[in-house]
Amino acid sequence: MDFAMTAVRTALNGASYVAPRLAGGAAFRLFRKPRGRSRLRPDERPLTDRAEVGEIAVGGGKAVSYRWGTGARPVLLVHGWESRGSRFAPLISELLDLGLSPVTFDAPGHGDATGETMTIVDLRDIITELDARHGPFEMVVAHSLGVTATFLALREGGGARQLRPERIVAISGVPDFAYLVDRFCERLGLRARLNAELRGRVERELFPGEEGIWSRFSVPRTVPEAGPASVLVVHDADDDMVDPACSRALADALGDRAELVVTSGLGHRRIIGDPQVTACVREFVVRERAARVGRAAGRPDPSRRPAAG
Repeated sequence: MDFAMTAVRTALNGASYVAPRLAGGAAFRLFRKPRGRSRLRPDERPLTDRAEVGEIAVGGGKAVSYRWGTGARPVLLVHGWESRGSRFAPLISELLDLGLSPVTFDAPGHGDATGETMTIVDLRDIITELDARHGPFEMVVAHSLGVTATFLALREGGGARQLRPERIVAISGVPDFAYLVDRFCERLGLRARLNAELRGRVERELFPGEEGIWSRFSVPRTVPEAGPASVLVVHDADDDMVDPACSRALADALGDRAELVVTSGLGHRRIIGDPQVTACVREFVVRERAARVGRAAGRPDPSRRPAAG
């Protein structure tokens, strides 16, 4: 832990003894806003410049959407906290090469979107709105908090916005919203009293009027309702932000619908642009597409490749 983080931990824990509500408010402000905006990288610009750009009003700002391809076989890519849609650039190029039509976005407080922050409900609403505009998506690729939001959208989308992809790729997925709070407190070394104060602030200020957020915003609770989709679960063994055990548990909960791939040396963020992972997603698309064609022709499905890692 660096000096700044140590100073924050010491100040918050010290304040929690004499002014727990004040310390809880300070912890909440740190928790709810990204530490900075991810900037567009030079190697991402050529692809971004080719995109059809749109806007979605959500929460306290406007998300920016990006669309490529002809519109046939649309695929949605969902970024996580302190990231942006362009981080999927290597994978977007692969999907275009396969004849798919990728769609991604920058959520409020991220990338080129307006606003200061986003919530998981904002992500859910962006996902369902993009599905209504450009879907139905045949596949969703999600990273980190985007995985949590994708499964929430599977359960809570409705009517014309019912998200029902044939396939999901879940990369470095956050299992539920409670995990984010606990991990935030753990990384800062905050006392249990501050964890409770932070949870209370989250309930009152981030999700006022929302019932049962600690169970609703949970991937394991949503898994039984995820429909018939095949799911590729990818996680890096050296991820220091989200425990790889979370993805192993997700794959176990999905049973024979899931294929688990464990990489190494990539951490939490570099995994989404890694050539090995991009190739793995490409193979997943090709194989599942062949299986679908085979089913339509009355042929038996090829056996699923065994889990790796």
